[in-house]
Amino acid sequence: MINQKFLPCRRKTVAASLLILAFAHSLAAQDFSDLLAVQPRDYVAYRVLGPLEIDGRLDEPSWQRSPWSDPFVNIGGSESPAMVTRVKMLWDDAYFYIAADLEDPHVWASVTKRDSTIYHDNDFEVLIDPDGDTHEYYELAINSFGTVSDLFITKPYRDGGTVISSWDMVGLRTAVVVWGTVNNPQDLDQGWSVEIALPWTVLKEAARRPAPPRDGDQWRVNFHRVQWSVSSDEDRQGYAKVEGEREENWVWSPQGVPDMHYPEQWGYVLFSKISVGKTEVSYVENPERQALNLLREIYYNQLERYHSAGAFSSDLDSLGIRHRILRNFLWPPRVEVTQHTFEAWIEEVEDLHKDGYISRWAICEDSRVWKIQPTDMAE
Repeated sequence: MINQKFLPCRRKTVAASLLILAFAHSLAAQDFSDLLAVQPRDYVAYRVLGPLEIDGRLDEPSWQRSPWSDPFVNIGGSESPAMVTRVKMLWDDAYFYIAADLEDPHVWASVTKRDSTIYHDNDFEVLIDPDGDTHEYYELAINSFGTVSDLFITKPYRDGGTVISSWDMVGLRTAVVVWGTVNNPQDLDQGWSVEIALPWTVLKEAARRPAPPRDGDQWRVNFHRVQWSVSSDEDRQGYAKVEGEREENWVWSPQGVPDMHYPEQWGYVLFSKISVGKTEVSYVENPERQALNLLREIYYNQLERYHSAGAFSSDLDSLGIRHRILRNFLWPPRVEVTQHTFEAWIEEVEDLHKDGYISRWAICEDSRVWKIQPTDMAE
């Protein structure tokens, strides 16, 4: 029997569970092998050397010394986009700073009202899940006019998530510089750059961890660029979308699926207390990564199982979960099911985070992953 005390996502109504299963039916028709094969990218964010003027020019010493990310890829990870997009990240005790450089010979924008649907234009988007549990994450979009939309999302749409569009990032600072002219088809542009300062006072609202982060903390982050094909309008006074063509979607860390709202696919940003340019810090993978990958595999296979058989399973063999040796965790993982729900967990071999506990890591049918300490467990 599932223990209500240490399996918190069990606290939901039957109606909510049925809604989740409706999403599971549509989701399970997909092939999850591409998702599981994706290797998220990583980046080390250093501390700034001094104050940054948020003007979009990226000319301070801190930005000059900060490394560019690898160029963006197609959202599925299979092809290289026609235009280069790169990002940089820095931080201090007040802000998480993001810079982006977007190559574009035809800079175009039309949306001017805050919190409109910015991706109807060419845009740049930031998505952040501080604790990596796939729930309660932030999204920010900006176009070359500097028009902003910010959202708080309770959980992925596939799992019945709700978008809180009325939520605002109080204290957000942004700037855009266009290297050329916006909406002018009579010249060729170089592109546009974006500079963003995200206040920790806002990011900590749903972080469930320190914000600003501690040295070595890792947050799940991804960046998304929406790019529409445009051509000059009849009087060559502006641009119009090319009729019948869909947008292209370019990302920093490949998603493996044409949907940004799979937070488990986002990249890893490691925050270093070292000032940028002083010394190079190597990225180190979190010790629980293998366990989280296994739990995600169980989640996907449970959805496929429900889609084909009409029920979840507690049997690893029926889920296609092969035996493997995990460096930091005990085999096998445990799985418990009810008529409409499941939960799976796996236990650490040792105290991985030196917090005084041998903990478990768990996942449930609404995709949330979390750490269970002995004080949360049943006697």
